[in-house]
Amino acid sequence: MYDVDVRKRTLALLVDGRSLNSVSKETGISRAAIRAWQVRIDPLPRLNQESVCSRPVDTAAYSYLLGLYLGDGCISPHPRGGHHLRIACADAYPNLIEQCRAAILAVRPTDKVYLLQKQGCVAVTSYGRHWTCMFPQHGPGTKHERKIALEPWQQEIVDAHPWEFIGGLIHSDGCRIINWTVRNGKRYEYPRYFFTNKSDDIRKLCTDTLTKVGVEWTVTARGSDPYNVSVARKASVALMDEHVGPKH
Repeated sequence: MYDVDVRKRTLALLVDGRSLNSVSKETGISRAAIRAWQVRIDPLPRLNQESVCSRPVDTAAYSYLLGLYLGDGCISPHPRGGHHLRIACADAYPNLIEQCRAAILAVRPTDKVYLLQKQGCVAVTSYGRHWTCMFPQHGPGTKHERKIALEPWQQEIVDAHPWEFIGGLIHSDGCRIINWTVRNGKRYEYPRYFFTNKSDDIRKLCTDTLTKVGVEWTVTARGSDPYNVSVARKASVALMDEHVGPKH
């Protein structure tokens, strides 16, 4: 960006009756820029990027979308600048696909959302120039191989909308299933929620938020690694059913 002194010196050359073309060739400044300076010489104020992209108006939708992103989302650069946000949603859950699409539009209403069909799933995709600051957890490699922590402003949103965040996590990397056991020769069935993620940090974000809303949980292992967050107690499952429910 050219400062005001450069702009004034350039416009002074035009006072002597010189053409835009000759001044442009001498200074290396485009004719369009010089013409614009004749209308307004002061630079336009820069937008504060953080205020544009780090404080979504619909914070409830953002909390849900954050959960979806941490579970099954990724951000990739576009060759011409900007980034694509992609959330993978299985074909078996058409309502989830629509919920994801609606959340993106609520968070970034000026960005378009489109669906990319892949084998067995749909990538709910949106191009924009602010996704990396909306989700500063973005980085090279897979999420479980790098540190994942919420920024203070994100934690404020999650604290204000914990159930939406839990819902996003469960609807992406979780499930509600019916377990069964045999007691005294009879088969008993009971509902149970699972959240499955390789990242210790993301699982902790899940369990910390569950604790805040009064949901009891345990961690089960796959082999020797802690892998699943389980919610099985009747009262806690009832809370989850009331505020989250199964994906469909």
